[in-house]
Amino acid sequence: MILNIDTAVESASVCLADNGRVILSKSNAIQKDQASWIHNAIGDLVKEAGVTLQDLNAIAVSAGPGSYTGLRVGMATAKGLSFALNIPLIALNTLRIMAFAARGEDNKLLCPMIDARRMEVFTAVFDSNLDEVMKSTNMILDENSFKSLLEAHDIIFFGNGSSKFESIIAHPHAFFKKISASALHMANLSYSMFLKREFSDLAYSEPFYGKEFHSSLK
Repeated sequence: MILNIDTAVESASVCLADNGRVILSKSNAIQKDQASWIHNAIGDLVKEAGVTLQDLNAIAVSAGPGSYTGLRVGMATAKGLSFALNIPLIALNTLRIMAFAARGEDNKLLCPMIDARRMEVFTAVFDSNLDEVMKSTNMILDENSFKSLLEAHDIIFFGNGSSKFESIIAHPHAFFKKISASALHMANLSYSMFLKREFSDLAYSEPFYGKEFHSSLK
């Protein structure tokens, strides 16, 4: 049984899953309320599910990239629970969670984008198996971004940063969709990592904020 926590982008959500199957979830769309909301939400979640925190086998958290404040809230909560309960911590890449939410489009690459001010985004590119075609990076978008990939592949762009790219690109292989991700989409991924024992070091785990920005992928 794994508690999944996502506060990385705009909304906050928590999800309780058993063997990768979602039992119950809660969400809050008000970003500024994340810190005050999340602990009460977790308490209500386990109570309504008829379990206790002691029944948990691991805590999973969306570890970034994303909002600086949101990531700190999520990681602090996850590490505190992992330490108090003496159970493993699982840190998930936020862009991979978003890509999982977008799966289902055959033969199309998946490009989640998180807004990072002006024409900057946190982004990555995944195939339908969630293998990385382009690793997570911070990018300044221009009309030549993803040029080589778009010449060979259809790509779905989504996330709260994708509208920036949509405003400057017109390409027959570029598709834009509104796809939302939450802690619900962490359940399968965190369970898979739990089975592989891909745990994070509790003492040294920290959010991935993304620092240096790079020019567009040509």
